[in-house]
Amino acid sequence: MIAESNNSRAASSGGDAVGASMVFVMRLVLALTAILTLFVAPGDLGTYHGELSLLSSLIFGGYLLHSLTLLAAARRHRNPFWHGKAVYWIDLGWFALMVYCTGGGNSFFFPFFFFVILTASFQWGFDEGARITLGATFALALATWLSDSNINAGHLLLRTAFVLALGYMIAYWGGMGVAQRRRLRLLRDVSRLSNPRFGVDQTIATMLQQTRDFYHASNCLLLMRDSSDDLWQLHSSGAPDGRASLSRLPEGAAAPLLVFEPQVLVQYASALHPRLPNSLESRTRAPGDARWQRLPPETVEQLIDLLDASSFVSAPLPLRKGEGRIYVVSGTHRFSRADAVFLQQLAAQVFPVIENIVLLDRLASDAAFRERQKIARDLHDTTIQPYIGLRHGISAIRQALQSDHPVASELDKLLDMTTQVIGDMRQFARNVRQGAAQTDAELLVALRRQAQQVREFYDIQITIQAEEGLSISDRLAAEVFQIVNEGMHNIRKHTRARTGLISLSNADGQLRIRIENETPEGPSAPFLPGSLAERTAALGGHIAIDCESDGVTAVSIAIPV
Repeated sequence: MIAESNNSRAASSGGDAVGASMVFVMRLVLALTAILTLFVAPGDLGTYHGELSLLSSLIFGGYLLHSLTLLAAARRHRNPFWHGKAVYWIDLGWFALMVYCTGGGNSFFFPFFFFVILTASFQWGFDEGARITLGATFALALATWLSDSNINAGHLLLRTAFVLALGYMIAYWGGMGVAQRRRLRLLRDVSRLSNPRFGVDQTIATMLQQTRDFYHASNCLLLMRDSSDDLWQLHSSGAPDGRASLSRLPEGAAAPLLVFEPQVLVQYASALHPRLPNSLESRTRAPGDARWQRLPPETVEQLIDLLDASSFVSAPLPLRKGEGRIYVVSGTHRFSRADAVFLQQLAAQVFPVIENIVLLDRLASDAAFRERQKIARDLHDTTIQPYIGLRHGISAIRQALQSDHPVASELDKLLDMTTQVIGDMRQFARNVRQGAAQTDAELLVALRRQAQQVREFYDIQITIQAEEGLSISDRLAAEVFQIVNEGMHNIRKHTRARTGLISLSNADGQLRIRIENETPEGPSAPFLPGSLAERTAALGGHIAIDCESDGVTAVSIAIPV
Protein backbone atom coordinates (compact mmCIF):
# COMPACT_ATOMS: atom_id res chain seq x y z
CA MET A 1 0.00 0.00 0.00
CA ILE A 2 2.70 2.46 0.97
CA ALA A 3 4.67 1.34 -2.07
CA GLU A 4 2.10 2.75 -4.46
CA SER A 5 2.39 6.15 -2.81
CA ASN A 6 5.89 6.53 -4.20
CA ASN A 7 4.52 6.39 -7.70
CA SER A 8 2.12 9.22 -6.98
CA ARG A 9 4.35 11.35 -4.79
CA ALA A 10 4.07 14.23 -7.26
CA ALA A 11 0.74 13.78 -8.93
CA SER A 12 -0.21 15.89 -11.84
CA SER A 13 -1.38 19.32 -10.82
CA GLY A 14 -3.73 19.22 -13.70
CA GLY A 15 -5.97 16.29 -14.44
CA ASP A 16 -8.79 16.61 -16.94
CA ALA A 17 -10.59 19.94 -17.28
CA VAL A 18 -14.05 18.38 -17.20
CA GLY A 19 -13.35 16.70 -13.85
CA ALA A 20 -11.99 19.90 -12.32
CA SER A 21 -14.96 21.95 -13.49
CA MET A 22 -17.21 19.34 -11.93
CA VAL A 23 -15.41 19.84 -8.59
CA PHE A 24 -16.13 23.57 -8.70
CA VAL A 25 -19.81 22.96 -9.46
CA MET A 26 -20.17 20.28 -6.78
CA ARG A 27 -18.59 22.58 -4.19
CA LEU A 28 -21.26 25.16 -5.01
CA VAL A 29 -24.02 22.50 -4.85
CA LEU A 30 -22.81 21.45 -1.38
CA ALA A 31 -22.77 25.06 -0.23
CA LEU A 32 -26.30 25.69 -1.52
CA THR A 33 -27.61 22.47 0.02
CA ALA A 34 -26.03 23.28 3.38
CA ILE A 35 -27.44 26.80 3.61
CA LEU A 36 -30.90 25.67 2.47
CA THR A 37 -30.87 22.92 5.09
CA LEU A 38 -29.87 25.44 7.71
CA PHE A 39 -32.97 27.59 7.02
CA VAL A 40 -35.42 24.78 6.23
CA ALA A 41 -34.80 22.60 9.30
CA PRO A 42 -32.53 24.35 11.80
CA GLY A 43 -33.84 22.29 14.70
CA ASP A 44 -32.64 19.05 13.14
CA LEU A 45 -29.07 20.30 12.79
CA GLY A 46 -28.22 20.57 16.46
CA THR A 47 -28.36 24.38 16.63
CA TYR A 48 -29.94 24.35 20.02
CA HIS A 49 -28.36 27.52 21.29
CA GLY A 50 -29.91 30.65 19.92
CA GLU A 51 -26.61 32.49 20.08
CA LEU A 52 -25.22 30.15 17.45
CA SER A 53 -27.82 30.95 14.81
CA LEU A 54 -26.07 34.14 13.66
CA LEU A 55 -22.71 32.36 13.64
CA SER A 56 -24.21 29.52 11.62
CA SER A 57 -25.65 31.93 9.09
CA LEU A 58 -22.32 33.71 8.74
CA ILE A 59 -20.37 30.45 8.30
CA PHE A 60 -22.73 28.87 5.79
CA GLY A 61 -23.17 32.15 3.92
CA GLY A 62 -19.41 32.64 3.84
CA TYR A 63 -18.86 29.18 2.38
CA LEU A 64 -21.48 29.86 -0.29
CA LEU A 65 -19.70 33.10 -1.22
CA HIS A 66 -16.36 31.26 -1.20
CA SER A 67 -17.71 28.60 -3.60
CA LEU A 68 -19.24 31.19 -5.92
CA THR A 69 -15.97 33.13 -6.04
CA LEU A 70 -13.94 30.03 -6.95
CA LEU A 71 -16.37 29.01 -9.68
CA ALA A 72 -16.54 32.51 -11.15
CA ALA A 73 -12.73 32.88 -11.12
CA ALA A 74 -12.26 29.52 -12.83
CA ARG A 75 -14.82 30.34 -15.54
CA ARG A 76 -13.44 33.84 -16.04
CA HIS A 77 -9.83 32.73 -16.43
CA ARG A 78 -10.83 29.59 -18.37
CA ASN A 79 -8.39 27.60 -16.30
CA PRO A 80 -9.91 25.23 -13.73
CA PHE A 81 -6.51 24.59 -12.11
CA TRP A 82 -5.52 28.12 -11.20
CA HIS A 83 -5.74 27.26 -7.51
CA GLY A 84 -3.45 24.94 -5.58
CA LYS A 85 -3.63 22.56 -2.69
CA ALA A 86 -4.43 25.38 -0.28
CA VAL A 87 -8.03 25.47 -1.55
CA TYR A 88 -8.66 21.99 -0.14
CA TRP A 89 -7.31 22.97 3.26
CA ILE A 90 -9.55 26.04 3.24
CA ASP A 91 -12.50 23.74 2.49
CA LEU A 92 -11.42 21.62 5.43
CA GLY A 93 -11.58 24.65 7.70
CA TRP A 94 -15.06 25.57 6.46
CA PHE A 95 -16.35 22.05 7.12
CA ALA A 96 -14.87 22.05 10.62
CA LEU A 97 -16.71 25.30 11.36
CA MET A 98 -19.94 23.80 10.01
CA VAL A 99 -19.60 20.79 12.30
CA TYR A 100 -18.79 23.04 15.26
CA CYS A 101 -21.85 25.26 14.89
CA THR A 102 -24.32 22.43 14.13
CA GLY A 103 -23.94 20.18 17.13
CA GLY A 104 -20.44 18.71 16.94
CA GLY A 105 -20.65 14.93 17.05
CA ASN A 106 -24.35 15.01 16.17
CA SER A 107 -23.80 17.22 13.10
CA PHE A 108 -25.19 16.08 9.78
CA PHE A 109 -22.31 17.78 7.96
CA PHE A 110 -19.37 15.58 8.93
CA PRO A 111 -19.68 13.58 5.62
CA PHE A 112 -18.64 16.82 3.86
CA PHE A 113 -15.08 15.93 4.88
CA PHE A 114 -15.15 13.13 2.31
CA PHE A 115 -15.66 15.68 -0.47
CA VAL A 116 -12.31 17.31 0.22
CA ILE A 117 -10.60 13.93 0.76
CA LEU A 118 -11.91 12.69 -2.59
CA THR A 119 -10.95 15.77 -4.58
CA ALA A 120 -7.47 16.00 -3.06
CA SER A 121 -6.75 12.27 -3.49
CA PHE A 122 -7.85 11.98 -7.11
CA GLN A 123 -6.15 15.19 -8.17
CA TRP A 124 -2.92 15.15 -6.13
CA GLY A 125 -2.44 11.51 -5.22
CA PHE A 126 -1.97 9.45 -2.07
CA ASP A 127 0.35 11.73 -0.13
CA GLU A 128 -1.93 14.77 -0.27
CA GLY A 129 -5.02 12.61 0.27
CA ALA A 130 -3.46 11.05 3.37
CA ARG A 131 -2.55 14.47 4.76
CA ILE A 132 -6.08 15.75 4.16
CA THR A 133 -7.47 12.60 5.82
CA LEU A 134 -5.38 13.19 8.96
CA GLY A 135 -6.37 16.86 8.92
CA ALA A 136 -10.07 15.98 8.57
CA THR A 137 -9.88 13.51 11.44
CA PHE A 138 -8.23 16.05 13.72
CA ALA A 139 -10.63 18.82 12.63
CA LEU A 140 -13.67 16.63 13.31
CA ALA A 141 -12.42 15.65 16.77
CA LEU A 142 -11.51 19.23 17.69
CA ALA A 143 -14.78 20.73 16.40
CA THR A 144 -16.80 18.09 18.25
CA TRP A 145 -14.92 18.60 21.51
CA LEU A 146 -15.17 22.41 21.33
CA SER A 147 -18.88 22.19 20.59
CA ASP A 148 -19.64 19.85 23.47
CA SER A 149 -16.91 18.79 25.87
CA ASN A 150 -19.28 16.24 27.41
CA ILE A 151 -19.69 14.32 24.17
CA ASN A 152 -19.78 10.55 24.43
CA ALA A 153 -16.21 9.36 23.94
CA GLY A 154 -17.27 6.16 22.16
CA HIS A 155 -19.43 8.13 19.76
CA LEU A 156 -16.54 10.48 18.95
CA LEU A 157 -14.07 7.62 18.54
CA LEU A 158 -16.39 5.80 16.16
CA ARG A 159 -16.88 8.84 13.90
CA THR A 160 -13.21 9.80 13.77
CA ALA A 161 -12.18 6.18 13.12
CA PHE A 162 -14.73 6.03 10.30
CA VAL A 163 -13.34 9.21 8.69
CA LEU A 164 -9.76 7.98 9.12
CA ALA A 165 -10.35 4.47 7.70
CA LEU A 166 -12.55 5.47 4.79
CA GLY A 167 -10.36 8.49 4.05
CA TYR A 168 -7.26 6.29 3.87
CA MET A 169 -9.00 3.93 1.42
CA ILE A 170 -10.05 6.86 -0.76
CA ALA A 171 -6.52 8.29 -0.69
CA TYR A 172 -5.04 4.91 -1.56
CA TRP A 173 -7.31 4.33 -4.55
CA GLY A 174 -6.98 7.94 -5.63
CA GLY A 175 -3.20 7.63 -5.50
CA MET A 176 -3.35 4.49 -7.61
CA GLY A 177 -5.46 6.31 -10.20
CA VAL A 178 -3.06 9.24 -10.34
CA ALA A 179 -0.07 6.91 -10.60
CA GLN A 180 -1.67 5.00 -13.47
CA ARG A 181 -2.40 8.21 -15.36
CA ARG A 182 1.18 9.35 -14.94
CA ARG A 183 2.48 5.98 -16.11
CA LEU A 184 0.27 5.97 -19.17
CA ARG A 185 1.37 9.52 -19.97
CA LEU A 186 5.02 8.53 -19.77
CA LEU A 187 4.47 5.43 -21.94
CA ARG A 188 2.70 7.61 -24.48
CA ASP A 189 5.52 10.17 -24.49
CA VAL A 190 8.34 7.65 -24.90
CA SER A 191 6.40 5.96 -27.71
CA ARG A 192 6.62 9.22 -29.65
CA LEU A 193 10.40 9.41 -29.48
CA SER A 194 10.99 7.28 -32.57
CA ASN A 195 12.39 9.89 -34.97
CA PRO A 196 15.34 8.37 -36.84
CA ARG A 197 16.40 11.81 -38.07
CA PHE A 198 17.69 12.74 -34.62
CA GLY A 199 19.64 9.53 -34.11
CA VAL A 200 19.59 6.89 -31.43
CA ASP A 201 21.75 8.79 -28.91
CA GLN A 202 19.37 11.72 -28.72
CA THR A 203 16.39 9.37 -28.46
CA ILE A 204 18.02 7.59 -25.52
CA ALA A 205 18.96 10.91 -23.89
CA THR A 206 15.36 12.14 -24.10
CA MET A 207 14.02 8.86 -22.73
CA LEU A 208 16.42 8.95 -19.78
CA GLN A 209 15.49 12.54 -18.97
CA GLN A 210 11.76 11.76 -19.04
CA THR A 211 12.28 8.67 -16.88
CA ARG A 212 14.33 10.62 -14.35
CA ASP A 213 11.67 13.32 -14.16
CA PHE A 214 8.90 10.74 -13.76
CA TYR A 215 10.60 9.07 -10.80
CA HIS A 216 11.88 12.39 -9.39
CA ALA A 217 15.28 10.74 -9.32
CA SER A 218 18.72 12.28 -9.11
CA ASN A 219 20.11 10.24 -12.01
CA CYS A 220 19.11 7.73 -14.64
CA LEU A 221 21.80 5.45 -16.07
CA LEU A 222 21.75 3.21 -19.09
CA LEU A 223 24.50 0.65 -19.67
CA MET A 224 24.39 -1.28 -22.93
CA ARG A 225 26.52 -2.76 -25.64
CA ASP A 226 26.10 -4.49 -28.97
CA SER A 227 26.91 -8.16 -29.17
CA SER A 228 29.85 -7.39 -31.47
CA ASP A 229 31.22 -4.52 -29.38
CA ASP A 230 33.76 -4.95 -26.61
CA LEU A 231 33.03 -1.56 -25.05
CA TRP A 232 29.99 -0.64 -22.98
CA GLN A 233 28.06 2.55 -23.67
CA LEU A 234 27.12 4.41 -20.49
CA HIS A 235 24.39 7.03 -20.90
CA SER A 236 23.77 9.26 -17.88
CA SER A 237 21.20 12.03 -17.31
CA GLY A 238 22.40 13.20 -13.91
CA ALA A 239 23.88 16.54 -14.98
CA PRO A 240 22.45 19.62 -13.19
CA ASP A 241 21.29 21.10 -16.51
CA GLY A 242 19.43 17.90 -17.38
CA ARG A 243 21.64 16.97 -20.31
CA ALA A 244 22.64 13.40 -20.91
CA SER A 245 26.26 12.32 -21.29
CA LEU A 246 27.70 9.36 -23.14
CA SER A 247 30.93 7.53 -22.36
CA ARG A 248 32.45 4.21 -23.38
CA LEU A 249 33.72 1.81 -20.75
CA PRO A 250 35.79 -1.38 -20.90
CA GLU A 251 34.56 -4.51 -19.17
CA GLY A 252 36.41 -3.78 -15.94
CA ALA A 253 35.06 -0.27 -15.54
CA ALA A 254 31.48 -1.44 -16.16
CA ALA A 255 31.73 -4.41 -13.77
CA PRO A 256 30.28 -2.62 -10.67
CA LEU A 257 27.06 -1.99 -12.60
CA LEU A 258 26.84 -5.64 -13.67
CA VAL A 259 26.92 -7.39 -10.29
CA PHE A 260 23.40 -8.82 -10.75
CA GLU A 261 22.17 -11.72 -12.85
CA PRO A 262 21.45 -10.53 -16.41
CA GLN A 263 17.64 -10.80 -16.34
CA VAL A 264 16.68 -9.98 -12.73
CA LEU A 265 14.83 -6.98 -11.39
CA VAL A 266 16.47 -5.17 -8.48
CA GLN A 267 15.05 -2.85 -5.82
CA TYR A 268 17.10 -1.33 -3.02
CA ALA A 269 16.18 1.22 -0.34
CA SER A 270 18.44 2.01 2.59
CA ALA A 271 17.22 1.93 6.18
CA LEU A 272 15.05 4.82 7.32
CA HIS A 273 17.34 5.33 10.31
CA PRO A 274 20.42 3.59 11.69
CA ARG A 275 18.28 2.47 14.63
CA LEU A 276 15.79 0.86 12.24
CA PRO A 277 17.92 -1.65 10.33
CA ASN A 278 14.87 -3.78 9.51
CA SER A 279 13.53 -0.98 7.30
CA LEU A 280 16.29 -1.66 4.76
CA GLU A 281 14.94 -3.25 1.57
CA SER A 282 17.12 -5.20 -0.85
CA ARG A 283 15.28 -7.53 -3.22
CA THR A 284 15.61 -9.20 -6.60
CA ARG A 285 13.11 -11.03 -8.78
CA ALA A 286 14.03 -13.44 -11.54
CA PRO A 287 11.95 -13.84 -14.72
CA GLY A 288 8.91 -16.06 -14.13
CA ASP A 289 9.09 -15.77 -10.34
CA ALA A 290 6.13 -14.30 -8.51
CA ARG A 291 8.05 -13.73 -5.27
CA TRP A 292 10.90 -11.35 -4.59
CA GLN A 293 14.05 -12.84 -3.09
CA ARG A 294 16.22 -11.18 -0.49
CA LEU A 295 19.50 -9.75 -1.81
CA PRO A 296 22.37 -9.55 0.69
CA PRO A 297 23.05 -5.84 1.32
CA GLU A 298 26.78 -6.39 1.07
CA THR A 299 26.26 -7.34 -2.60
CA VAL A 300 25.34 -3.75 -3.45
CA GLU A 301 27.62 -1.86 -1.04
CA GLN A 302 30.15 -0.98 -3.72
CA LEU A 303 27.38 -0.04 -6.15
CA ILE A 304 25.69 2.23 -3.58
CA ASP A 305 28.97 4.05 -2.98
CA LEU A 306 29.52 4.39 -6.73
CA LEU A 307 26.02 5.75 -7.38
CA ASP A 308 25.98 7.89 -4.21
CA ALA A 309 22.38 6.82 -3.67
CA SER A 310 20.11 5.81 -0.84
CA SER A 311 17.70 4.01 -3.15
CA PHE A 312 17.65 2.64 -6.69
CA VAL A 313 15.75 0.30 -8.99
CA SER A 314 17.22 -1.55 -11.94
CA ALA A 315 15.83 -3.59 -14.83
CA PRO A 316 17.41 -5.51 -17.73
CA LEU A 317 17.08 -4.25 -21.28
CA PRO A 318 15.02 -6.40 -23.70
CA LEU A 319 17.53 -6.25 -26.57
CA ARG A 320 17.45 -8.69 -29.48
CA LYS A 321 21.16 -8.16 -30.07
CA GLY A 322 23.32 -7.15 -27.20
CA GLU A 323 22.74 -6.70 -23.48
CA GLY A 324 22.32 -3.93 -20.97
CA ARG A 325 20.68 -2.61 -17.81
CA ILE A 326 18.93 0.60 -16.77
CA TYR A 327 19.20 2.22 -13.32
CA VAL A 328 17.04 4.87 -11.67
CA VAL A 329 18.85 6.39 -8.70
CA SER A 330 17.80 8.75 -5.90
CA GLY A 331 19.43 10.16 -2.81
CA THR A 332 16.18 11.20 -1.12
CA HIS A 333 13.21 9.11 -2.29
CA ARG A 334 12.61 5.45 -1.48
CA PHE A 335 11.78 3.38 -4.54
CA SER A 336 9.41 0.45 -4.23
CA ARG A 337 9.12 -2.90 -5.96
CA ALA A 338 6.25 -1.47 -8.00
CA ASP A 339 8.71 1.15 -9.29
CA ALA A 340 11.06 -1.61 -10.44
CA VAL A 341 8.25 -3.50 -12.19
CA PHE A 342 7.14 -0.39 -14.05
CA LEU A 343 10.74 0.36 -15.05
CA GLN A 344 10.85 -3.07 -16.68
CA GLN A 345 7.57 -2.34 -18.48
CA LEU A 346 8.95 0.98 -19.66
CA ALA A 347 12.09 -0.67 -21.02
CA ALA A 348 9.97 -3.25 -22.83
CA GLN A 349 8.02 -0.40 -24.44
CA VAL A 350 10.85 1.83 -25.60
CA PHE A 351 13.83 -0.38 -26.47
CA PRO A 352 12.27 -2.27 -29.38
CA VAL A 353 11.64 1.20 -30.82
CA ILE A 354 15.25 2.18 -30.20
CA GLU A 355 16.49 -0.98 -31.94
CA ASN A 356 14.29 -0.14 -34.92
CA ILE A 357 15.84 3.33 -34.99
CA VAL A 358 19.31 1.75 -35.05
CA LEU A 359 18.28 -0.43 -37.99
CA LEU A 360 16.74 2.49 -39.87
CA ASP A 361 19.80 4.57 -39.09
CA ARG A 362 22.08 2.01 -40.69
CA LEU A 363 19.87 1.74 -43.77
CA ALA A 364 19.68 5.52 -44.05
CA SER A 365 23.44 5.87 -43.59
CA ASP A 366 24.14 3.40 -46.40
CA ALA A 367 21.71 5.15 -48.70
CA ALA A 368 23.06 8.58 -47.74
CA PHE A 369 26.63 7.42 -48.42
CA ARG A 370 25.77 6.40 -51.96
CA GLU A 371 23.82 9.61 -52.48
CA ARG A 372 26.74 11.68 -51.19
CA GLN A 373 29.08 10.08 -53.69
CA LYS A 374 26.73 10.98 -56.51
CA ILE A 375 26.21 14.56 -55.27
CA ALA A 376 29.96 15.08 -54.87
CA ARG A 377 30.59 13.95 -58.46
CA ASP A 378 27.77 16.11 -59.80
CA LEU A 379 28.98 19.06 -57.77
CA HIS A 380 32.47 18.73 -59.20
CA ASP A 381 31.31 18.33 -62.80
CA THR A 382 28.48 20.88 -62.91
CA THR A 383 29.60 23.60 -60.50
CA ILE A 384 33.29 23.52 -59.63
CA GLN A 385 34.55 23.01 -63.17
CA PRO A 386 32.67 26.03 -64.60
CA TYR A 387 34.04 28.15 -61.74
CA ILE A 388 37.53 26.97 -62.57
CA GLY A 389 36.95 27.93 -66.22
CA LEU A 390 35.67 31.33 -65.09
CA ARG A 391 38.81 31.86 -63.03
CA HIS A 392 41.03 30.94 -65.98
CA GLY A 393 39.19 33.42 -68.19
CA ILE A 394 39.49 36.21 -65.65
CA SER A 395 43.15 35.39 -65.15
CA ALA A 396 43.79 35.58 -68.92
CA ILE A 397 42.10 38.99 -69.13
CA ARG A 398 44.08 40.22 -66.14
CA GLN A 399 47.39 39.15 -67.66
CA ALA A 400 46.53 41.03 -70.84
CA LEU A 401 46.14 44.28 -68.92
CA GLN A 402 48.77 46.58 -67.54
CA SER A 403 49.13 46.82 -63.77
CA ASP A 404 47.96 50.44 -63.77
CA HIS A 405 44.81 49.72 -65.77
CA PRO A 406 41.65 51.12 -64.05
CA VAL A 407 39.95 47.70 -63.80
CA ALA A 408 43.05 45.73 -62.80
CA SER A 409 42.36 46.00 -59.07
CA GLU A 410 38.76 44.93 -59.58
CA LEU A 411 39.89 41.92 -61.60
CA ASP A 412 42.37 41.00 -58.88
CA LYS A 413 39.56 41.17 -56.31
CA LEU A 414 37.35 39.04 -58.55
CA LEU A 415 40.16 36.48 -58.96
CA ASP A 416 40.59 36.26 -55.19
CA MET A 417 36.84 35.83 -54.77
CA THR A 418 36.60 33.00 -57.32
CA THR A 419 39.66 31.26 -55.86
CA GLN A 420 38.15 31.38 -52.37
CA VAL A 421 34.76 30.15 -53.60
CA ILE A 422 36.39 27.27 -55.49
CA GLY A 423 38.30 26.30 -52.35
CA ASP A 424 35.13 26.40 -50.26
CA MET A 425 33.23 24.33 -52.80
CA ARG A 426 35.99 21.75 -52.97
CA GLN A 427 35.97 21.49 -49.18
CA PHE A 428 32.20 21.17 -49.20
CA ALA A 429 32.36 18.43 -51.84
CA ARG A 430 35.01 16.62 -49.80
CA ASN A 431 32.82 16.78 -46.70
CA VAL A 432 29.82 15.57 -48.65
CA ARG A 433 31.77 12.64 -50.07
CA GLN A 434 33.20 11.63 -46.70
CA GLY A 435 30.05 12.37 -44.69
CA ALA A 436 31.94 14.57 -42.24
CA ALA A 437 29.78 15.48 -39.27
CA GLN A 438 29.65 18.99 -37.90
CA THR A 439 29.68 19.62 -34.20
CA ASP A 440 28.10 22.71 -32.65
CA ALA A 441 31.44 24.53 -32.58
CA GLU A 442 32.25 23.60 -36.18
CA LEU A 443 28.81 24.75 -37.29
CA LEU A 444 29.22 28.17 -35.70
CA VAL A 445 32.73 28.53 -37.14
CA ALA A 446 31.41 27.73 -40.61
CA LEU A 447 28.51 30.18 -40.27
CA ARG A 448 30.75 32.98 -39.07
CA ARG A 449 33.12 32.31 -41.95
CA GLN A 450 30.20 32.64 -44.37
CA ALA A 451 29.16 35.89 -42.67
CA GLN A 452 32.71 37.21 -43.01
CA GLN A 453 32.68 36.47 -46.74
CA VAL A 454 29.38 38.31 -47.12
CA ARG A 455 30.92 41.31 -45.33
CA GLU A 456 34.08 41.25 -47.44
CA PHE A 457 32.38 40.72 -50.80
CA TYR A 458 29.16 42.71 -50.37
CA ASP A 459 29.84 45.07 -47.43
CA ILE A 460 26.91 43.63 -45.41
CA GLN A 461 27.54 43.20 -41.67
CA ILE A 462 25.77 40.02 -40.47
CA THR A 463 26.23 38.99 -36.84
CA ILE A 464 25.93 35.35 -35.78
CA GLN A 465 24.74 34.79 -32.20
CA ALA A 466 24.26 31.48 -30.38
CA GLU A 467 23.14 30.91 -26.82
CA GLU A 468 25.57 29.30 -24.41
CA GLY A 469 25.21 25.54 -24.35
CA LEU A 470 23.49 25.37 -27.75
CA SER A 471 22.83 21.72 -28.60
CA ILE A 472 22.43 20.63 -32.24
CA SER A 473 22.74 17.02 -33.34
CA ASP A 474 25.16 16.19 -36.11
CA ARG A 475 22.24 15.13 -38.31
CA LEU A 476 20.69 18.54 -37.99
CA ALA A 477 23.84 20.66 -38.25
CA ALA A 478 24.12 20.34 -42.05
CA GLU A 479 20.49 21.38 -42.50
CA VAL A 480 20.92 24.34 -40.15
CA PHE A 481 23.98 25.45 -42.08
CA GLN A 482 22.02 25.45 -45.34
CA ILE A 483 19.07 27.31 -43.77
CA VAL A 484 21.25 30.06 -42.27
CA ASN A 485 23.36 30.33 -45.42
CA GLU A 486 20.20 30.70 -47.50
CA GLY A 487 18.98 33.38 -45.08
CA MET A 488 22.20 35.39 -45.50
CA HIS A 489 21.94 35.23 -49.28
CA ASN A 490 18.29 36.29 -49.14
CA ILE A 491 19.36 39.40 -47.21
CA ARG A 492 21.95 40.14 -49.88
CA LYS A 493 19.71 39.46 -52.90
CA HIS A 494 16.31 40.77 -51.85
CA THR A 495 16.97 43.69 -49.50
CA ARG A 496 19.01 46.89 -49.28
CA ALA A 497 20.05 46.10 -45.73
CA ARG A 498 23.65 46.74 -44.69
CA THR A 499 23.31 44.94 -41.34
CA GLY A 500 21.65 41.72 -40.18
CA LEU A 501 21.46 39.44 -37.17
CA ILE A 502 21.10 35.66 -37.02
CA SER A 503 20.50 34.03 -33.63
CA LEU A 504 20.27 30.35 -32.69
CA SER A 505 18.85 29.00 -29.44
CA ASN A 506 17.18 26.00 -27.86
CA ALA A 507 13.83 26.49 -26.13
CA ASP A 508 10.88 24.21 -25.32
CA GLY A 509 12.43 21.25 -27.12
CA GLN A 510 12.93 23.23 -30.32
CA LEU A 511 15.84 24.75 -32.18
CA ARG A 512 14.92 28.37 -32.86
CA ILE A 513 16.58 30.29 -35.71
CA ARG A 514 15.85 34.00 -36.14
CA ILE A 515 17.10 35.77 -39.26
CA GLU A 516 16.53 39.52 -39.21
CA ASN A 517 17.72 42.50 -41.24
CA GLU A 518 17.22 46.24 -41.22
CA THR A 519 14.69 47.74 -43.62
CA PRO A 520 15.93 51.21 -44.67
CA GLU A 521 13.33 51.27 -47.45
CA GLY A 522 10.49 50.87 -44.93
CA PRO A 523 8.29 47.89 -43.97
CA SER A 524 8.34 45.15 -46.59
CA ALA A 525 5.29 43.55 -48.17
CA PRO A 526 4.25 40.15 -46.80
CA PHE A 527 6.33 37.35 -48.28
CA LEU A 528 7.30 33.71 -47.75
CA PRO A 529 10.86 32.55 -48.59
CA GLY A 530 10.12 29.41 -50.57
CA SER A 531 13.42 27.58 -50.07
CA LEU A 532 13.53 28.24 -46.33
CA ALA A 533 9.89 27.20 -45.96
CA GLU A 534 10.51 23.93 -47.82
CA ARG A 535 13.59 23.06 -45.77
CA THR A 536 11.81 23.90 -42.52
CA ALA A 537 8.75 21.83 -43.41
CA ALA A 538 10.97 18.87 -44.34
CA LEU A 539 12.43 18.99 -40.82
CA GLY A 540 8.99 19.05 -39.20
CA GLY A 541 9.27 22.70 -38.18
CA HIS A 542 7.37 25.88 -38.90
CA ILE A 543 8.30 29.34 -40.14
CA ALA A 544 6.91 32.77 -39.27
CA ILE A 545 7.54 36.15 -40.94
CA ASP A 546 7.48 39.47 -39.07
CA CYS A 547 7.21 42.44 -41.43
CA GLU A 548 5.46 44.84 -39.07
CA SER A 549 8.23 45.73 -36.63
CA ASP A 550 9.71 49.19 -37.14
CA GLY A 551 12.95 49.09 -39.08
CA VAL A 552 13.34 45.29 -38.98
CA THR A 553 12.14 42.29 -40.98
CA ALA A 554 12.56 38.93 -39.26
CA VAL A 555 12.17 35.29 -40.26
CA SER A 556 11.64 32.98 -37.27
CA ILE A 557 12.12 29.23 -37.70
CA ALA A 558 11.39 26.56 -35.07
CA ILE A 559 12.57 22.97 -35.60
CA PRO A 560 11.78 20.20 -33.09
CA VAL A 561 14.88 18.54 -31.65
